[in-house]
Amino acid sequence: QVQLVESGGGSVQAGGSLRLSCAASTYTNDCMGWFRQAPGKGRESVATIDRDGNINYADSVKGRFTISKDNAKNILYLQMNSLKPEDTDVYYCAAGPVLSVSGNCFFAYWGQGTQVTVSS
Repeated sequence: QVQLVESGGGSVQAGGSLRLSCAASTYTNDCMGWFRQAPGKGRESVATIDRDGNINYADSVKGRFTISKDNAKNILYLQMNSLKPEDTDVYYCAAGPVLSVSGNCFFAYWGQGTQVTVSS
């Protein structure tokens, strides 16, 4: 069982920056990622990183957000720059294994979420 605890959310004006952190209770070397969800909407993948270091970003955040991982400390980060009001959401950290059959990530573990609010 992996426990994930996010921190770093808050309120910022458009154009500002925030850095989210996700502390994992155990070493996770498969898949980790950041997702976001607004009330009444589905959960969206923001950025993911797998054990080989392959990174995927949502088109809406490319060039503005950077995902990184400190394996020694079991911490996942999301640096968010040039924030826009449409980035306002609850951001969730997730982790899980790579499925042997498909090679895809399966995000089995989720944090409690941290609110990011961007005002115009």
